Amino acid sequence: MKQKVQYVCSACGYDSPKWIGKCPSCGEWNTFVEQRTGGSTVYDKRLQFSDNPPLEQGPIRMSTIETSQEPRINLLDGELNRVLGGGLVPGSLTLLGGEPGIGKSTLILQTALMLHDKTVLYVSGEESARQIKLRADRITREESGVLVVCESMIEKVFKHIEASAPDMVVIDSIQTMATETVESAPGSVSQIRECAAMLLQFAKVSGIPVIIIGHITKEGSIAGPKILEHMVDTVLQFEGDQHYMYRIVRAIKNRFGSTAELGIYEMRQTGLRPVNNPSELLLSDVDNSEGLSGVAIASAIEGVRPLLIETQALVSSAAYGTPQRSATGFDTRRLNMLLAVLEKRVGFKLMQKDVYLNIAGGIRVTDTAIDLSVIAAILSSNVDTGIDRDICMTGEVGLSGEIRPVSRIQQRIAEAEKLGFSTIIIPQANLSALDTVSTTIRVVGVRKVEEALRELFG
Repeated sequence: MKQKVQYVCSACGYDSPKWIGKCPSCGEWNTFVEQRTGGSTVYDKRLQFSDNPPLEQGPIRMSTIETSQEPRINLLDGELNRVLGGGLVPGSLTLLGGEPGIGKSTLILQTALMLHDKTVLYVSGEESARQIKLRADRITREESGVLVVCESMIEKVFKHIEASAPDMVVIDSIQTMATETVESAPGSVSQIRECAAMLLQFAKVSGIPVIIIGHITKEGSIAGPKILEHMVDTVLQFEGDQHYMYRIVRAIKNRFGSTAELGIYEMRQTGLRPVNNPSELLLSDVDNSEGLSGVAIASAIEGVRPLLIETQALVSSAAYGTPQRSATGFDTRRLNMLLAVLEKRVGFKLMQKDVYLNIAGGIRVTDTAIDLSVIAAILSSNVDTGIDRDICMTGEVGLSGEIRPVSRIQQRIAEAEKLGFSTIIIPQANLSALDTVSTTIRVVGVRKVEEALRELFG
C-alpha cells in the first residue's frame, strides 16, 4: 500500500492531514510533527502471543458473567502493594512516570530483586547491563532471578520474552522502545502508541504483568500521546523534591484499586526504604522548632492513611508594589481563597503582605482538612506568636469563615493521640457524633475561625 503523510500532535496525539500551528485538541502551539504511515501496522498483524488465542464471541448478558476476586502478586513492598490495591494483578499493564533522577528505575529494580521466587525480565533501552548491575549491587548483595536484556526493538524484546518465559516484564523506558512497523524515531507519538499497544496485547493474552517506566514533560505530564495513559491499567506518579529525602508514589489511575492511596519512601544510598509511619518523620524536627511562629500541625488523610503534617507560613511586608503569594505542596488558588476569608470574615489585613506557605517534608497534600492549620500558621507568623506544639488541628474552612466537618475524624484523633499530642481542634459538627470517653487527648470543637483562633492565641 502506498505510504501517506499525516501530522500528529506530539502533546496529545491528535492527527491532521496537513500541518497546523495550534492543535485544536489540546491548544498547544507548534507541536505537529510529520509522520509517514505504511500499509501495515501492528493492528493489521494482530500479533499472537499464545498458541491457542481466545475465540471471538458475541454479546453476553451481564447477569451471566462470573466474577471473582482478582489474584494479586505480592511485591514484598507494603507501600507499593497498597498503592496498587493489594498487589500486582496478573496480565495488567502498569505505567510508572516521574522526573529524571527521581528514582523510578531504582524503585522497580529493588522490587524485582526482592522477588526471589519469580523470574523478572528487565528490559533496558537506556542503560547497559553493567550500569544496571552496579545499581543492583548498591541495593543488595543477594542473588536474584532477574534477567537483564538491553534492547530497544520491541520485536526482539518479544523474542527474549518467549525464550526466557518470565513471570513479570519491566520496560525501561517506553520512550526508548521502537517497532519496525513505524518509520519514525523512537520516542515519537506513533512509536510510543504502537509499542504500548503491542505490550498491552501481550499482557492480556499471556497473563504476564508488564511494568513500563515513562518520562514526564517539563509541565509534569507523562511524555508521549495522551492515549498512553488511557491504554494502561494503572498509572503511578513517582514524585518528590530531589533536595529532600522523601519520595511519594501516587495512583493517578487504577482499574484494580483506589486512586486515593499514596506510598512514602525515604531515599538512601542503598535504595528506597518504605516509610511505615510517615508522621514521625514529617514531625521529626518538632522539638527543635519550639516557640517559633508560623508553624502549625495538621491532621490529614491521604488514602486510608492518617498523616500529621507540619504547615509552615511566613508573612512579611511586601517589598514591592504587588504582594507575593507562594505555596509549596499546597494549592495556590486555595491559599488565595483562605487569605480572602481572613480579610473579609475575620478582619485581618493581609492585602499588603507577602505570604509564603510550605508543607514540610516536600510532600504535596490535597486534603482540604488542613485549611485550619494553614490559617493558624499564617496568623501565627503575622502576629509573631508561636502555637503550642502539643496542639494539632483539622477542619475545612468555608467561604463564610465556618469550620466545615471532615471525614474519618476518629482516625485523625487516634493518630494525634498516638504521637503524644495533648489537644486537637476539630469542627463542632464532628464533635457531636464522636465518642470522646475512650480518648485521653483533649478534643475541642469549633464552629468558626474566630473560635479556633481564640483557642490558639487566647
